[in-house]
Amino acid sequence: MKRLALLLFTFFSLAASAQTFEPNWASLNMRKMPAWFHQDKFGIFIHWGLYSVPAYAPVIPNSGYSYAEWYWQRIATEKQKDFVAFHNKNYGADFLYPQFEPMFKAEMFDPQQWAQVFKNSGARYVVLTSKHHEGYCLWNSAEADRDWGRSWNAVSGTPKRDLLGDLTNAVRQEGLKMGYYYSLYEWYNPLWLKDKKRFVTEHMIPQFKDLVTKYKPSIIFSDGEWELPDTAWHSPELLAWLFNESPVAKEVVVDDRWGSNTRDNNKGATYTTSEYGSGKDASVIWEESQGIGHSYGYNRNEKLEDYKSGHDLILMLIDIVSRGGNLLLDIGPTADGRIPVIMQQRLSEIGSWLKLNGEAIYETEAYKQPYQWSNGIRREKKGKSYMAGYSITQLVKPQKDTAYVEAFFTVKNKDLFCILPTYTPTFKLRNFHAKANGTATILGTGKSLKLKNTDKDCVIDLSGLKPGDASAELIVLKLNNAL
Repeated sequence: MKRLALLLFTFFSLAASAQTFEPNWASLNMRKMPAWFHQDKFGIFIHWGLYSVPAYAPVIPNSGYSYAEWYWQRIATEKQKDFVAFHNKNYGADFLYPQFEPMFKAEMFDPQQWAQVFKNSGARYVVLTSKHHEGYCLWNSAEADRDWGRSWNAVSGTPKRDLLGDLTNAVRQEGLKMGYYYSLYEWYNPLWLKDKKRFVTEHMIPQFKDLVTKYKPSIIFSDGEWELPDTAWHSPELLAWLFNESPVAKEVVVDDRWGSNTRDNNKGATYTTSEYGSGKDASVIWEESQGIGHSYGYNRNEKLEDYKSGHDLILMLIDIVSRGGNLLLDIGPTADGRIPVIMQQRLSEIGSWLKLNGEAIYETEAYKQPYQWSNGIRREKKGKSYMAGYSITQLVKPQKDTAYVEAFFTVKNKDLFCILPTYTPTFKLRNFHAKANGTATILGTGKSLKLKNTDKDCVIDLSGLKPGDASAELIVLKLNNAL
């Protein structure tokens, strides 16, 4: 009898753990987000496709017109004057976008070198555009060639190489997770233009399942969802397959872009995306994406001043993580397969900082407040998460009578991390009392600091630092066992 009871207990326990998700949001949202995503904090986004050949957009900050990857749409449908003028001058009015395909050779592509750059940046995961809105695939997609009526993928087309597969293998060899951006719709796919229902069932769904089954992504950044509601995309059914039957059912993480009605409406199955925005807070799982410049795809029109500095990129990462989010930082490779050196340099700077201070970023949680403000009137972030024009670099600059951010906070177990935008001889942690015999250290140095409780505050003495003990900016104080 005891043996039978044990067997029944084991059976029902296994049945409970093997949860099946139904093709509806109420059921899908019962799925617990895989923990790795919230823990890893920092990923690399890669926009690479035929748009990398013209590699052009006007530089208009906080505007989608600065996106070089939208080149085809800007010249063909929107007739945006800057794009059209550039195209006609350099290629001719009769030059059609598909004629860029023979020029997308990727002859300099070295996936191992790319993967090493990503590893050295301190990123924990990589997301490559498997297919942008132009429909051109970086792997051997039968659906792409069939429905476009031409070689419309990197294997059958000019590169004659599985660009996606080669990079996937190299990234995983470096110990990073690999994922893919995937556009649900395609601007000028003949089947999409003729019959959207057939496009979804005969093109998008089998193509998506082929990508997932062959390459087993840890993350899927869906996009191009706004043309149809989730029911027309069959998104609940597709996600039920992904979470139940696919080879990545337990590990895969997906964003919230699965229909015109789904963005910013996630309840558990998906994470929220913001794009050049002010981001979210720790009450939701979210990820902010930005390019090192203004564009996601490589834009030859960008100049040095259009690229964020290494310092500002690190500050952006700190800000996002302090508010409970992830940063997906984009690079745009060239058509011949190189990561622009300036982008490599920026990634290297981030990696150098994270080697010393990554303990305050990875596997952390948000503190009860992300910032400590100085006295004065606060300049709060404004705008929606998409194209909000929010810049943390403005919120850390001291100005008369205006509050600025004195410190960012993250938490790991019982340790509190205070990240200071600029050096100060004495840091006053407000409304906080250190425990008896409490200690603080500076990450990367191991140097111990003195703590002193005064009234309601804790004062940390930094005056004893010497050149070489820590950088003048973005110093991380670790208050050990403080919480």
